[in-house]
Amino acid sequence: MDKICIKGLEVFGKHGVLPEENALGQKFVISATLFCDTRRAGKSDRLEDSVNYAQVSELLKAETESHVFRLLEALAWHLAKEVLLHFEMVQGVTVQVEKPWAPVHLPLDTVSVQIHREWHQAYLGVGSNLGDREGQIHAAVEYLRQDELTRVVQVSKLIETEPVGYTEQDDFLNGAIEISTLRSPEELLELTQGIEGKLKRERKIHWGPRTIDLDILLYGREVVQRENLCIPHIEMERRMFVLEPLCQIAPYAVHPLSGRRVQELRQALLDGKNV
Repeated sequence: MDKICIKGLEVFGKHGVLPEENALGQKFVISATLFCDTRRAGKSDRLEDSVNYAQVSELLKAETESHVFRLLEALAWHLAKEVLLHFEMVQGVTVQVEKPWAPVHLPLDTVSVQIHREWHQAYLGVGSNLGDREGQIHAAVEYLRQDELTRVVQVSKLIETEPVGYTEQDDFLNGAIEISTLRSPEELLELTQGIEGKLKRERKIHWGPRTIDLDILLYGREVVQRENLCIPHIEMERRMFVLEPLCQIAPYAVHPLSGRRVQELRQALLDGKNV
């Protein structure tokens, strides 16, 4: 992806662990690399087809001056987040914050923190079989929309399916959601579980009835294996109630382990083949 670089922006701020740093302030040097597609601007030669680096610079200056953080890491994350939220064309950003007058009492030029943050495409499965099933699914989508770090891109139609595993329960409504998020996989799990909690999800029976179920199916092409989180979802290749709605919105999304597209997985399951 193309890059627009802002280097060495000098800003006065009051960031630091020591009280005198917060009171007196000092100079900080900000650099940012914006990852975006400049092809359209290169052809049109119009500023509106690109990212206005003057506006980005003003944003970096204003945010550095108007907030107080103890750590450079917190300042860098805040600046990266604000750039990504305010400039839609920017898909990723690397921010470096330098502190030339850091109080370390040793001869050095500067200390700095550099971070990279970007939008990640992810797919969620959603289901409900208790109470107002459709209303709870819509509520879950709305909670996702309210999250500052997440954008809901598209939502599939809902399908009704019979329960799997524990069958002594009502039928489910199931769907799939495409999102773009600044959250890491672990942070996204925290968000989905928080939404489940708001909608009174209870885990009493494995595969049992639930007001809402939000599962992370895919997160880009990343593979994550933690005690409480597996991406891609471990059951998605064998679940038509996952693949059917997911195929509506992302037929060409690739399963990172099998290398097969969602529409291929769906067809293989329909054909009864081992996937």
